[in-house]
Formats: sequence, structure tokens, C-alpha cells
Amino acid sequence: MSKSKTITTEEKSSLFTPRFLIALLLIVAGIAWLAFYYAQARGNPLAFPPVEGSPKAVADLGRWNYVIGFGLLMVGLMVSAHPSTPLGRGRGVVAGMLGCFLVGLIWICTFYVFSDDLSSLWIFNDLGQWNLVVGIAFMAVGFSFATKWE
Repeated sequence: MSKSKTITTEEKSSLFTPRFLIALLLIVAGIAWLAFYYAQARGNPLAFPPVEGSPKAVADLGRWNYVIGFGLLMVGLMVSAHPSTPLGRGRGVVAGMLGCFLVGLIWICTFYVFSDDLSSLWIFNDLGQWNLVVGIAFMAVGFSFATKWE
């Protein structure tokens, strides 16, 4: 029995399955968390005196906010690598796989090109060497798409 027979034809024909909606929600939540933390809750550590962010509960998490944001984003992408979602079947698998590989490669290359002065790049400037982990994580998610390629 092939993998494709485990998904009903109804799930394959509909675009907005529950799994796809959950994946979209996780991806958007991850991006929103990163944007909110960087713009609001992070404050300005380079100002004199340093400006604390608000709300304090989020600001106190520090770099864990990046783990939460990128974690939600990566889990959302991995959830979308299922045959019941548009990215988990047919050409969507190739698009998702190559997209994640390229984003990871571009992330790492950007970090290396600008590693002398990351102060002008948002998010990159806070992560430092952890940018390599982010790039490799995008590539790892690309491999989750590669396992669905038939």
C-alpha cells in the first residue's frame, strides 16, 4: 500500500484542511512573535541608559523569545509537510523542500557576509553565532519535506 492511499480523496481535493490551517496559524504566530519581540518587547539595549521593553513578562524571557518564534515557525512548516496539505503533495513538496533549503542557505550566507558588522541587520544582530543554528534548522525542515517526496 502506497503512502498516498492513506489520505482520502476529500482531503486531497480540499485546500483548507484542518492540518493546513493549523500549519498556517503556527507559521504566522512564529513570525508575529519574532516581530513583536524585536520591535516592542526587546526594548533598546544599545541606548544609554538601556531602554527596557514591555510587557515585562515577554522581555524577561530574553533570547528564549527567538526559540519560541523560530520554533513555532519551524513546527508550522513541518506540520505543512503532510500529504493532506498543499505543500505536502505533488509539486508543493518540491517547492517546500527547495524553499527551506534556500532560505537556510541564504540565512547562513547573509550571516557570513555581514558577520563583521551585524548591527544593521534586524534579528541577526541579536543572535550572533546562533544564526548558524537558524539556517541549519531551515535546512532540517527542508529534509522533512524531502521525506515526503515521491
